[in-house]
Amino acid sequence: MAGETSRIIGSIILLGAPGAGKGTQAKRISARYGIPQISTGDLLRENVRQGTELGKMAGSIMARGELVPDDLVYGLVSERLRLADCQRGYILDGFPRTPAQAGWLDALLEDKFFDSSEREVWRPFVVRIEVDYNELLLRLTGRRTCPTCGTIYNVHLQPPRKNGFCDKDGSQLVVRADDSDEVIAERLNAYDVQTRPVAGYYERTGRLFTVDGNRPVDEVSREIFSAIERHARVDALGVKDA
Repeated sequence: MAGETSRIIGSIILLGAPGAGKGTQAKRISARYGIPQISTGDLLRENVRQGTELGKMAGSIMARGELVPDDLVYGLVSERLRLADCQRGYILDGFPRTPAQAGWLDALLEDKFFDSSEREVWRPFVVRIEVDYNELLLRLTGRRTCPTCGTIYNVHLQPPRKNGFCDKDGSQLVVRADDSDEVIAERLNAYDVQTRPVAGYYERTGRLFTVDGNRPVDEVSREIFSAIERHARVDALGVKDA
């Protein structure tokens, strides 16, 4: 297996409705290129778990399936992107969710946040994963998560070997608060109203790549890898095998 490239991969953004597979593809991109996956949802949930001030403010909002206000998210994202593990690149999963957030991110990166010699690579390259509505419902209503290792299963599409328990560590699987039927409906509505326009924002700048997420996961991954490598001018021999 080839070694990890030292080339800059840059800023990768994944767009798609809840259940489109953004988290799965982010993990695969992270493993292939050695860059971190940054999920604003995970960051917020960790703050809720720890009982931080931000977590207390965000917890009740997230439980209703509503979007956390921008002023609570910007500081969290900016602080995370400045950590050392983001120097070669990163994958943003769940952010930006609105055109206003996309504009804020562009301004952050343009404000000499990174080396100007690599400015074009650092301009966000955006992958939109499109999935049919009925398929999204099947994925979301069947999702179960291991609270110990974070492995995600689906009782319809990818069930555990023992019903209700994680294959890896035997923990009892749980339904996340934001995967309940009521919250799912709110999340899909929020995506349609607020997040779809983000694709238009990036499409106008020529930075949007759309992939059919209804296909097998491996096919989707291969197409995404190819698009990223064209954007970042990465030598395919210098990255890890998928």
